[in-house]
Amino acid sequence: MAIMEYWQHLFFTASIILGFISFCKSFIYFLKWLWVMFLRPPKNLKEYGSWTIITGSTDGIGKAIAFELASKGLNLILVGRNSVKLESTSMEIRERHHVKIKHIVIDFAKLSTEETRKRIEGGIAGLDVGILINNAGMGYPARFLHESDLEVIDSVLKVNLMGATWVTKAVLPGMIKKKKGAIINIGSGSSVVAPSYPLGTIYSATKAYLAMFTKSINLEYKTQGIDIQCQIPLYVSTKMVKLKPSVFIPTAEIFGKASVRWIGYGEQLCLPYWLHGVQWFLLQPIPDALMNWYILRFFMEGRRRSLVKQQTLINLHNCLND
Repeated sequence: MAIMEYWQHLFFTASIILGFISFCKSFIYFLKWLWVMFLRPPKNLKEYGSWTIITGSTDGIGKAIAFELASKGLNLILVGRNSVKLESTSMEIRERHHVKIKHIVIDFAKLSTEETRKRIEGGIAGLDVGILINNAGMGYPARFLHESDLEVIDSVLKVNLMGATWVTKAVLPGMIKKKKGAIINIGSGSSVVAPSYPLGTIYSATKAYLAMFTKSINLEYKTQGIDIQCQIPLYVSTKMVKLKPSVFIPTAEIFGKASVRWIGYGEQLCLPYWLHGVQWFLLQPIPDALMNWYILRFFMEGRRRSLVKQQTLINLHNCLND
């Protein structure tokens, strides 16, 4: 009996110790999270260089980041496919901030690798480029893979994969030469947080490429003084997402401010917006099977609405031509 009581007491004591250790680890993690999200001071981004190049800079997250970086006094090289929108965005920024702005007109979906490389290298020649924001991205309506338009798939691959790859390759030599720089790749929760992303397969797969691309080149160049990071937004209220702002869906401006605060810190993959971090934490205990069931139903409904809208437009077009 005494032996049994001894082992029961030992088990009880060990359980308390392990529980206390677990609590301490969780508490320390929470304190670290509070520091990183709310108290950690942002880097002095001008130390990287006086110019920042931003792809996909005329809408959504890219435009918001451009405004935020301009507020820090950084000169901007805006990259986009529409020269009119580039000029309009530049005028908006100049009205609020006294910075220099250059444009590079590129449609990643149409240009060859060689043409892309030459335009980027020509556009940044002679400039002290310290930061690259690879934000350009392309989505598409919820569809099964066999339903997806071949041209759309090709464009998504070129914009989301090749664009980021070749722009990064173009700016790296200058950063290596001066032994400093920062590269930020804008990823997606579809490739990291969700266990799968049905009916958006190509999009999520390209964003998964960005995550691995980031982790790998970070190892290649961290000894060269180049900070490389993949920032993971969940839903953000933009034209591409088409969702209204809510508790867990920030505006592009709110996300842009959070994004800039993280530039230069060591986390290779991060969720810059604090409520996205809370959302990710809440999603972790949900079994993958349940998440997959919900996500499939969610996108099936999106597909249904999209097809109805598409058919309505076709019917309207036919009526106008009759």
